[in-house]
Amino acid sequence: MRLPRKFSMTSRADFSRVKTTGQAKAGRFVILSTLEDPSLVTLRTGFITTKRSGKAHDRNLLRRRFRALVQAHAPGFAEIRRFLVTIARAGAAQATFAELEADWLRQARRLGLLARPEEKP
Repeated sequence: MRLPRKFSMTSRADFSRVKTTGQAKAGRFVILSTLEDPSLVTLRTGFITTKRSGKAHDRNLLRRRFRALVQAHAPGFAEIRRFLVTIARAGAAQATFAELEADWLRQARRLGLLARPEEKP
């Protein structure tokens, strides 16, 4: 399934604003940056895969994996009115999907993106 276009960041200014005023956490394979924006209707996401990440087919694979992660875990976000940028680090192309997912989720928790499950008495 394709991530709808309405969830994509398309403006260079948006990427720049997330970088300068947002929060970021770095993991082993990904850097996750976010910026809350009440004017947004829904989550806007962007992916950065530079040549340092690997060859073209590796970068495409990483983008497909990042899209799958957002589709799987974004419904569990505490607040969806935000920008979210996922940046691939060197070595991410050699990681398995499970390793990428674990690292991505770890950074999302550190940024406070995921809703806390309600505690049961």
